Amino acid sequence: MPEKFNNKVILIAGLTASGKSQLALDIARSMNAGKGGAQEAVIINADSMQVYDGLRVLTARPPAADLAQAPHYLYGFVDAACRFSAGAWLKAVEKLLQQPEMQGKICIFVGGTGLYFHALLGGLAEIPPISAAVRQKGQNLLAEKGVAGLYAALQSSDSTMAARLSPQDSQRIMRAWEVWEETGKSLGHWQSETNPPLIQAEKARKLVLLPPQAAIYAQINARVDKMVEQGAPAEVEVLRARRLDPQLPLMKAAGVREFYAYLDGETDLPAAIDKTKQATRHYAKRQRTWFSRRLSLDWQVFVSAAAAGRAIF
Repeated sequence: MPEKFNNKVILIAGLTASGKSQLALDIARSMNAGKGGAQEAVIINADSMQVYDGLRVLTARPPAADLAQAPHYLYGFVDAACRFSAGAWLKAVEKLLQQPEMQGKICIFVGGTGLYFHALLGGLAEIPPISAAVRQKGQNLLAEKGVAGLYAALQSSDSTMAARLSPQDSQRIMRAWEVWEETGKSLGHWQSETNPPLIQAEKARKLVLLPPQAAIYAQINARVDKMVEQGAPAEVEVLRARRLDPQLPLMKAAGVREFYAYLDGETDLPAAIDKTKQATRHYAKRQRTWFSRRLSLDWQVFVSAAAAGRAIF
């Protein structure tokens, strides 16, 4: 973009199951009410799992009834076999904001992926694409030596980047290793060369939902139970039939591995449900750490979607 996007922007970040999507919809409906059918407020996805076209229920993508109440963008538009990055998302946002129909709209970005918000407000590096040959080499290394072997390879080539990553974080280790192997430069080098941000941070209303631990754990447990009632195991069974690479991003969504074990006869359904709840709680804990450490002080923190709604309305 030649200039920053100047439309009014509302950012809603927060923990999984904290009520972000419903809050975004409530805001959009309120802003669109009484406009004679005009849709002045639109909702834009900022969640790395909800960009994929599989697992609508398990990734908590908005249902059809919600989609009918306000325009939603960047949901379910990426095939499950793709490796969609924060950079790819940012390019998709840029392309969307350039569309004529977006001019003058109030854009409500909502999601739980902190890196997406960081990229939106702070820009992102233009990292060269990874070739199929390098990607396959990395997968072979991981299959042969495991995460520990991949981490050791990263340590020998890019020790600075390795020191910044958890030795168990296979996805980020793989990314850093691929970038070094492809470019001969550290991922940290590319990250230091960022493009200008799309959104003017000082003009955006920034909200983050961080409910207390007990509350969010109860909400997670209730939502997983509802997902099962809505057919989450059947969704996973359809994905399983595709025999996709287990290292793909969507394959790491909470519940995929757990329901695979159930479908493979390795565990029963109640155990798979409990493990899905546990995996989701762990994810929420990681989100809380990221948001607490990385968001700037001008984000308004709310303990619930209801509290945020009262502050806005």
